Amino acid sequence: MRLPLVAAALIALAPTAQADEITIFAAASLKTALDEIAADWQGKHGDQVVISYAGSSQLAKQIQQGAPADLFISASTGWMDAVQDSGSIDPATRRDLLGNTLVLVGTGKPAEAPIADLPKLLGDAKLAMALVDSVPAGQYGKEALTSLKLWDKVEPQVAQADNVRAALKLVATGEAPLGIVYGSDAVAEPGVSVVATFPQDSHKPITYPAAVTKTADTPQAAVFLDSLSQEPAKSIFEMQGFTVKQ
Repeated sequence: MRLPLVAAALIALAPTAQADEITIFAAASLKTALDEIAADWQGKHGDQVVISYAGSSQLAKQIQQGAPADLFISASTGWMDAVQDSGSIDPATRRDLLGNTLVLVGTGKPAEAPIADLPKLLGDAKLAMALVDSVPAGQYGKEALTSLKLWDKVEPQVAQADNVRAALKLVATGEAPLGIVYGSDAVAEPGVSVVATFPQDSHKPITYPAAVTKTADTPQAAVFLDSLSQEPAKSIFEMQGFTVKQ
């Protein structure tokens, strides 16, 4: 009878597998899609996925200052370049993950109109945008408006928000009747509709690079990153208005 007891004792002492925790710093525009992807991952793998959303500039600076992130997904190649130049990511893991479009949205169900009509559509009201000098959505928006010779006409009426989802909320709640956000944001928010889509040649390509950080303490971070280009994540991103790069 002693052998079964010894075996039972050894089993009790054996280490049990523990789920990993993956900490992700991600651009605010990814929230709707990435929350769904993370929930699916947690259900299948048991790992806890903790996501911090903000403007890419804010997240990049936090990572450079040593914030404990395992994975960084930016809405701008420029901010990923800055993090890489500081030695804060593993460049071998870096990849261009997603693409997006830039759109003009309005509160409720406004009629579609040409971008050139923006000053007339705006009147004396505010135009919601993410921070135009640091947050990618705001930078793309300013670049597009400048290219179309509209920036000088609307600049005094721009209401800047900390990130693109904050700008989206201003439009959804009617605090600003119009705003410039990503196409994926318009899909995620039923309180707004697309008035117009900016020409692709009016701004730099909207690219979301992703990479594992140098401080990542779980191999699951790289596995999770790989999964973002595969099903079911690929379909979730596409349903939310993103394009998935191969």
